[in-house]
Amino acid sequence: MSIPFNKPAFFESSIDSLQLSLRSGNISGRGSYTKKCEDWLKDRGISENVLLSTSCTHALEACALLLNLSGDDEIIVPSYTFVTSALAFLLHGANLRFCDIRMDTLNIDERLIEQQITKNTKAIVVVHYAGVACEMDKIMEIAKQNNIAVIEDNAHGLLGKYKGRYLGSIGDLSTASFHETKNISCGEGGALFINNSEYVDRAHIIFEKGTNRMQFINGFADKYTWVDKGSSYILSDLLSALLHSQLINSFKIQKTRERLWNTYFSSLENWASSKSILLPTVPQYCDQSFHMFYLILPTNESRNRLIKYLGDSDITAPFHYLPLDQSPMGQKIKMKDQIQCPISSKASQQIIRLPLYYDMTEDDQSKVINLILSYEP
Repeated sequence: MSIPFNKPAFFESSIDSLQLSLRSGNISGRGSYTKKCEDWLKDRGISENVLLSTSCTHALEACALLLNLSGDDEIIVPSYTFVTSALAFLLHGANLRFCDIRMDTLNIDERLIEQQITKNTKAIVVVHYAGVACEMDKIMEIAKQNNIAVIEDNAHGLLGKYKGRYLGSIGDLSTASFHETKNISCGEGGALFINNSEYVDRAHIIFEKGTNRMQFINGFADKYTWVDKGSSYILSDLLSALLHSQLINSFKIQKTRERLWNTYFSSLENWASSKSILLPTVPQYCDQSFHMFYLILPTNESRNRLIKYLGDSDITAPFHYLPLDQSPMGQKIKMKDQIQCPISSKASQQIIRLPLYYDMTEDDQSKVINLILSYEP
């Protein structure tokens, strides 16, 4: 029997929620389940202002619109991330400066950010890779000193923490993903968290296709009309119903993933050390989201052989991102003074991600672990 890399969590209560949503007669956005999900996220203390979106990508695009990008504006973004961390800002007129990552956490290297800042820098985008926090105190200090915004791409890190604060609650804006590959999923979906109050009113306009619909509904405008840029970013209430069933089961999801992650670490720690293989690093002051467990092999060749070795036993264990600065599009748009990102390249060539999902059995995980322990890099 094959072992997939990922499998979305399933709960019988999801079917009940979907049926209730269908019977409500309101399956477009802004329905009862949308409010339940947004309230659930607010109650966690992540942000007082939450808007569910059709994807994390669209939430990032909303961030780009909120920044009023124009002319020579620049955004600093890690090279080792999913394309939409950068694309959302490029699409709305920004120039991109790709920053390298740290080898320990694979997060943006905060020590390299200041040298990337120019008079045109508008924001820093940080990605909490695998749900382990970036060094947010230093990053926020740099941003404050230079009067620029911080956007947390928290696609991996929902419910993770940095020094007791939820990831997504620290930057001016943050985004979440509910794609089927994430811990908590509705197939496709995301959220925008607005932590800087100056963006709140305009965010509602952007999510309502550039109209003042919410002001009109709330009695603050006597006409409903087009007033700004925007798009159709609001999540269907049908998908919100599915998402709500996952949110209320999030404790079970997280505890199961924590157990699987810890089993991988304890089982592979000595083997990895003896083979010069790196396991994930989680600083003591970070509470991770248990989104991912990965290995960094000594060479690209040994990584590729391990992927094939596991694949021959019907275990899917993929690599991850290709560095954005080295991609065809990255090469096309790169700035003349773009610095190199060697750690991003190294991580890309040597990483392998292991299967980790809510329904993973102990027997399946043991099979993965035992095969890895028998592998000679």
